[in-house]
Amino acid sequence: MTNLALFDLDHTLLPTDSDKEWGRFLVRQGAVERDSYAQANEAFYQDYRAGRLDMPAYLRFCLAPLARYPRDQLDAWHAQYMEESILPHVRSEALELIDTHRKAGDLCAIVTATNTFVTRPIAKAFGIDHLIGTEPATAGDGPNARYTGEYVGTPSFREGKITRTEAWLASLGKTWDDFDHAFFYSDSANDVPLMEKVNHPVATNPDEALREIALARRWPILELFQ
Repeated sequence: MTNLALFDLDHTLLPTDSDKEWGRFLVRQGAVERDSYAQANEAFYQDYRAGRLDMPAYLRFCLAPLARYPRDQLDAWHAQYMEESILPHVRSEALELIDTHRKAGDLCAIVTATNTFVTRPIAKAFGIDHLIGTEPATAGDGPNARYTGEYVGTPSFREGKITRTEAWLASLGKTWDDFDHAFFYSDSANDVPLMEKVNHPVATNPDEALREIALARRWPILELFQ
């Protein structure tokens, strides 16, 4: 039976935060107001790390710039962002971890709260076909449809990661019961709901709160980037 391997992205597979880095990139491009956007970007990041993030407010903030520019401009920026801000942080340790599961025939997916515009090319860089991320809304269909600044469906954050993962599994005709072993690698205490759902949670580069939980529950701790 195929096993299931789920990976958080930021500070788990990447030793950085892709959403925060996208915000910093927009500031450098002059695509957003420098001082106020940078300050808000940092404040939301600290709220996330502290476990008090207002997700709807954050999504309104981070998706708003997508609605201001046509897709060809956004795509060109994203290609530059990948070269400058992401690819230098794609580490061999993360690639080897993924490859271990891939060689075992496991079904692999990234499950991240970060929106799919930012993360889909990153998932591709890691060689993972399945991405569960927060979905930005578009005005119409097609690859050139403009973003609206809103989101659709359930954000893949906290308990929402369970909801979205189960919907994805259902789209494949699967449930949790189809897997003898289900792994979830994450760095964040925000991901405890999904970590409790699988039978192999792995605290990966854990933040202080998750480290305490992992030690108390005897979950394995993986320091991927040591």
